[in-house]
Amino acid sequence: MKKSATVRHLVFTALLTALTLIFGRFFLIPLPWTHGNINLCDVGIFIGAMLLGPWAGGFIGGFGAMFLDLISGFAQYAPFSFISHGLEGIAAGLVFKYVRGKWGRIAGVAAGTIVMVVGYFFSDAILYTWATGAAGIFPNLIQGIVGSVIALLIASPVEKAVHPALSSK
Repeated sequence: MKKSATVRHLVFTALLTALTLIFGRFFLIPLPWTHGNINLCDVGIFIGAMLLGPWAGGFIGGFGAMFLDLISGFAQYAPFSFISHGLEGIAAGLVFKYVRGKWGRIAGVAAGTIVMVVGYFFSDAILYTWATGAAGIFPNLIQGIVGSVIALLIASPVEKAVHPALSSK
């Protein structure tokens, strides 16, 4: 029984990693002033962290965002996206795990967004300049907020749909 639940957990982690890549690729706006982009990958990261926990959220965020950068022409960001979005998923998942209810979900997406924005500030500063890092704060914040709102809106229906498959039988 435990093994079957673990396999289902791995399958959902892989599925949400792929969906994170798809969400990001479907809605991707290049930003010339930061050499990066804004996208919807945060939706998959937050849903994964809510449903599967912090470590799965980190995996989904890290690998989904890294692969997105590699196939979208932003390869210079791939290692930074792996770290920033991976930590975003872990941070959000930890808050979701320990703070229950509506406020826990809001606090979780807020924590994840802050981690992502700070991560990309330093990424842009390392790759380019501190001014580039500062220029990326607002668009990254918008990306995180939009991803948070969408994730919060669809979280309950998604959870109801997949909960029977994730729970042990």
